[in-house]
Amino acid sequence: MRDKTQTNSAEPGDRLIRAGSVVFFLGTVATLVTVAPLFLGTTPFPTYMFGLSMLMGVGFLIAGAGVLQSIAAGRRRARGAGTATATGMATARNTATSTSTSDGQAAAR
Repeated sequence: MRDKTQTNSAEPGDRLIRAGSVVFFLGTVATLVTVAPLFLGTTPFPTYMFGLSMLMGVGFLIAGAGVLQSIAAGRRRARGAGTATATGMATARNTATSTSTSDGQAAAR
């Protein structure tokens, strides 16, 4: 099955991870721009620039939500594959049991 999966196929949560990384990057740039005047001794930027620095945390949360969504989808997929396998094994077990029971009854007659 892995050989049929495309490398560029979108999994659940991928868009959130990408969007979170972009927002995080913008927050990083805003933080560097806001902090630079403090080290250079120039006039600090207005207060709203410090608010833009919060984009780093927001981006981190968005990407984290994407990772959690991806994990949940993987678990759902694994659980679906696990129940299919367990059902197949139970059916095979029941078939083997009924065959041996009928053989035992035939031998007893």
